[in-house]
Amino acid sequence: MIDTLTIVGKVATDPVQSQTAGGIPVTNFRLASTHRRFDNATQAWVDAGTNWYSVAAFRQLGEHAKASLRTGDSVIVTGRLRIRNWEAGGKLGTSVDIDADAIGHDLRWGTTAYLRASRASAPEQARAAVGGGEVDAAPDAVDERPLDTSWAVQTDAVEEVEQAETVPF
Repeated sequence: MIDTLTIVGKVATDPVQSQTAGGIPVTNFRLASTHRRFDNATQAWVDAGTNWYSVAAFRQLGEHAKASLRTGDSVIVTGRLRIRNWEAGGKLGTSVDIDADAIGHDLRWGTTAYLRASRASAPEQARAAVGGGEVDAAPDAVDERPLDTSWAVQTDAVEEVEQAETVPF
């Protein structure tokens, strides 16, 4: 049985890219999801605990995550849950892992600019291996529509948005 879940949280570590034993690119990072609740006694919002997840993003999703995510980014991650027990140095523990199917910035807390990747951005080695020869010199078509940034928040307003992050909705 595969459990699929969606977690909203903050990137807790900078994504690190490596490869599996089979040569598949994978990007790993830690995700912190802090639950908040309203305390009637103090009339204030309080943190009620943080859940920690290890996220693994494979292939192109991992490459895009490495290029796009930084520590502190608010994200939404959807993927398959894996819970595993471990033992190291006489200690026992449980790890909660997510094999990511999709990752995106949480737009409640800021803006982001989407840049669609072309097929030409795939590693040339993989393309050459499939064709058994040289890679085409002409890249696939890229969406070159002009980017409309008229809606973007100005720099001085960004600090206000970051301060508003601590205010619950």
